[in-house]
Amino acid sequence: MFTGIVECMGKVVEFTPLDTTAAGGNGASLAISEAREILGDCHLGDSIAINGTCLTVTEFSEDTFKVGLAPETLSRTNLGTLQAGDSVNLERALAAGHRFGGHFVQGHIDSTANIIEIKPEDNSIWYKLQVNDPKLMPYIIPKGFIAIDGTSLTVCDVNDDEHWFTIMMIAYTQTHVVMPTKKVGDRVNIEVDMLGKYVEKVTTSILRGSSDADGSSTSSYIEKVVEKVLQKNK
Repeated sequence: MFTGIVECMGKVVEFTPLDTTAAGGNGASLAISEAREILGDCHLGDSIAINGTCLTVTEFSEDTFKVGLAPETLSRTNLGTLQAGDSVNLERALAAGHRFGGHFVQGHIDSTANIIEIKPEDNSIWYKLQVNDPKLMPYIIPKGFIAIDGTSLTVCDVNDDEHWFTIMMIAYTQTHVVMPTKKVGDRVNIEVDMLGKYVEKVTTSILRGSSDADGSSTSSYIEKVVEKVLQKNK
């Protein structure tokens, strides 16, 4: 579990499509440097989020660490496009007893979004992003949470039909995350608020179970509930 409060920015040392070393595990791997700030208490097997993606440390030194990348991770995130020298957001898994400054972030990327507009306003920056998986739009709501490359941010505007949303980034955040290095057309990782998914899952199950019990459809069950409420309020 993470908070979306980026602890530091690291630098990509190397993305290896096929790492045959013990730490690479005969799969893709990613090596990150300039991470001394978060490696003082690191152990093999620890979780570190890179651009919002929860990954397992397979090797580390005082300043550098390596993680393995599964095919699922490469297909859902922008990590496979990283090149040596690119900056990345880094956050360790949340420790018990610490302040919780962002929101519940699992580090499980849902999809990516493309930056379609960048517009400064005073000392802040507006970003408009188009979601590459339209099925995620119901979970993106005005004033709701979203994690972009692992940064906890507040959604401003939402357009469900065109599959885009906006966020505004304050000056302090701009100096502590990788977003300001991005340009129009770049792809970022997004994770929607997991609480919305759980609410949908529970309510859908309840409605489906209720409709199955009397043989009616979910929509007709909702109509009955609405009708009862209206009658009660007469």
